Amino acid sequence: MSFESTLTVRVRRWRDRAFLALSLLCLALSLVALAALVGDLASNGLPRIDRAFLTSFPSRFASEAGLLAAWVGSLFVILVTAALAIPIGIAAGVYLEEYAPKNLWTNCLEVAMANLAGVPSIVFGLMALGLFVYRFGLGQSVLTAGLTLGLLVLPIVVVATRESLRAIPGYIREASFAVGGSKWQTIRHHVLPYSTGGILTGVIVAVSRALGETAPLVTVGALTFITFLPTSVMDPFTVLPIQMFNWVSRPQEDFHANAAAAGVLLLLLTLSLNGVALCLRYRSRKRVHW
Repeated sequence: MSFESTLTVRVRRWRDRAFLALSLLCLALSLVALAALVGDLASNGLPRIDRAFLTSFPSRFASEAGLLAAWVGSLFVILVTAALAIPIGIAAGVYLEEYAPKNLWTNCLEVAMANLAGVPSIVFGLMALGLFVYRFGLGQSVLTAGLTLGLLVLPIVVVATRESLRAIPGYIREASFAVGGSKWQTIRHHVLPYSTGGILTGVIVAVSRALGETAPLVTVGALTFITFLPTSVMDPFTVLPIQMFNWVSRPQEDFHANAAAAGVLLLLLTLSLNGVALCLRYRSRKRVHW
């Protein structure tokens, strides 16, 4: 090897090491900043969390205010969101990946789905305000919020389903066809079971995003102060992010502590959902042997 070639190799190795060091530095700075934010949130919010805080309605007095209406409202909204986004998203992903012909129409659908996944959430809120609230007359209800968030996270479920199905090796399908299996039998008994982990991961990520959304719910009329629990999907509602916004906007420091406590609970709930997704993905991979 010539001297010039040796020098070029050394320069490239030095650049690789410099890039690796810079990447690790950026990662470390990001983790430090994240740890500082989470630590500050926990130090302010954890002392406020107790049974009374979780079972009380909002109040004009910070020491008596609680999260009951907010977390129950979040539960109602997420159930409606999941009922819309999960079955429709998985079905659409299966159709686009396994059944849809490869033509201009499906190409346009794929591009539209990818673009919808990156649209700001406030756009979905404005669309829902004109369509669900005014056009269909659903009002400022749990159903409106669930439909809005369902449309917001639907592209995430579709994309995750398609990517999971695409990751299944072709010989799985060929083996099923070779023993006389139909298209649906192949998908139902082989492709979908093997892709369950990836699909569930996408579903949990979508639900986690819906759980933390605020802008579209403010647009469709989520209440900032509510002292009753919704009993049907047509009742008014509030959710955890809206309640946090209400408390943060108050000038009293005690309300800020309440908001920090709500943030801790929301963070724990989101991390729990992501942990469930990881566990399901791991268990699904252990059961599958290609």
